[in-house]
Order: sequence, then structure tokens, then C-alpha cells
Amino acid sequence: MSYLDNVRVFVRVVELGTLSAAGRDQRVTPAVASNRIKELERHLGVRLFNRTTRKLSPTEHGRVFYEKAVKIIEAVNEAEAAIADLSRNPKGSLRITAPLGIGRRLVASGIPEFHDKYPDIEVRVRLSDHNVDILAEGVDVAFKLGVLEDSNLRMRGILNCERVLCASPAYLARRGVPPTADALIADKHDCLLLRYPGSKEYYWTLTTAEGLRKFEVAGPYDSDDGDVLTQWALEDRGIINKPLFEVKSYLREGRLVEILKESPPAPVQLAAIYPHKRFQDPKVRLMIDFMAERCQRLIGKLLADEPAAAAS
Repeated sequence: MSYLDNVRVFVRVVELGTLSAAGRDQRVTPAVASNRIKELERHLGVRLFNRTTRKLSPTEHGRVFYEKAVKIIEAVNEAEAAIADLSRNPKGSLRITAPLGIGRRLVASGIPEFHDKYPDIEVRVRLSDHNVDILAEGVDVAFKLGVLEDSNLRMRGILNCERVLCASPAYLARRGVPPTADALIADKHDCLLLRYPGSKEYYWTLTTAEGLRKFEVAGPYDSDDGDVLTQWALEDRGIINKPLFEVKSYLREGRLVEILKESPPAPVQLAAIYPHKRFQDPKVRLMIDFMAERCQRLIGKLLADEPAAAAS
């Protein structure tokens, strides 16, 4: 087995906590990952992990080795990236993540085209509406709707996205159209929220005559999948706060109706988030450039009321 492969598996076991997670990340079976750790321990002559039934935690030797091993892996990756840049033939793997909605419509659907252009780049996509710890999980690029909150990361803005509040005609006929933003709370409207550990959507930030205000809205149920919220709204279950491009077709068809146009939600930025050092890698630059152009083009079509197949 390659010593460097053993070190890579070791680093990911420390970061992810289990052999199975590290094995999936490195595309090997848990048995292979375990053998690589054992071979590394034999080579070093020390035990690297304390083993329990559920999780592996590094020993003191393991923690010391991890600090140096991470630098080794980073140095190798940077060396490979430099050669790829000089040869104009980028190779290697890219880990990217995105929220479920834009991930399905805009990001994942473009990966085959990206691979056709750069066949030596292997792309690993993870879609989730949960907050992803980019540094801990070794993500190269995260496409997200939101703001940069970690000073250890960099952001490249792609597009400012207008957001709207909307609900189905049947819901509004049953519950009434809220005349003001305050009525969302006063009249106890069913507001459908995106919620998960670390979620910021326990309130909606709306534009009012006094400026931006936070409204602690509530509803009978919530979800960690944004598309589920849209489906509930289409089924007359409540009000959603969504980027306009995601619901424009439903508004055009009359299946959803925009409300509180005078108090719209604050816009959100579609952006690429990446660790500072990763932008030195040509693979990362190529992916961000490719997806920025693609997202701008497809969202532009959606907002222009043009039929836009996500795979086009």
C-alpha cells in the first residue's frame, strides 16, 4: 500500500471520527481503511487511536502525527496543483457541496458537462441543507445562499438573489392575506421554516419602513429540506420565504401568490465559499468559474420567464 494513501486515510479518520466515514471519503471499504491505519501504526511503532465501539479518537502520538500529516497532505496537494497549472491539464479530486434545491437544479446537473470539459478531475458532490463544516470535512468549494461567517474562509459572490414571501391561493382564501408584516405574527400565520441544528431561519428578516426587521414567525411544522417547504406551500399548508428564481414558475402559473410586496425579505447572495489556500488550486478556480457562469445563465432564464431546463 502507498504510504501517502495510508497518511490520507489517517488524516480523514481523525477529522471524521470513524473508519467507515473515512473509507467513504477515500472511496475504500472500512476494512481497507482499517488495514491502512494498522500498517501506518506498524511503520511508526506507536498506537495512533484509542478505539471504542462507536468512534476513534487520536492518542497523544496520533494528535502529534496529525498536525504534521495535515501539512504533508497540503504540501502534496499544492505541488500537484502547481504542476497541473503549468501543464494546463488539471487532475485530481474535488469535493463540493451545495444546498439541496440549488444543488439539484444548478450544481449537480452541471457536473457531467464539467467532467466532459475536464475529464481528469474527479468530482464528489454532497447536497445538504444543513450547515457543512467546510474545513473539518475537507470541502474544496461550497455553493450556498448566505453570508460568509468564518474568517478562515473566502467567498466569491455569484449573484444577489431577490427573495419573496408566497403562499397558495387556497391558503390565503382560508386564512386571509396578511396586510402587514406584523400580521404574520399577530394573526398566527403558518410560516414554513427551514430548520436544522445551527439553522438561522428561526426568524425572517423583512424590509420595512423602519429598515430591516427580524420577525420571529412560527408554524406547525418545519423541515431541513427547502424543497419540502415549497411542496407544503403548494399543498395549501402555509407561507414560505424563498429566492424568487426557485418559485417564479409557480407564481407565473398562479399556484403560488406573492404577498407583502411592500415588505419583501432581505435578498440573499449566491456565493462560492472555499478555504483560503484552495483557490491556489486550478481545479477550484475552474469549478467556481464554471458554476458561476452556469448559475448566472440559468437563474437569468428563470427570472426572465423562459423555460430553463437545469441540465441545459
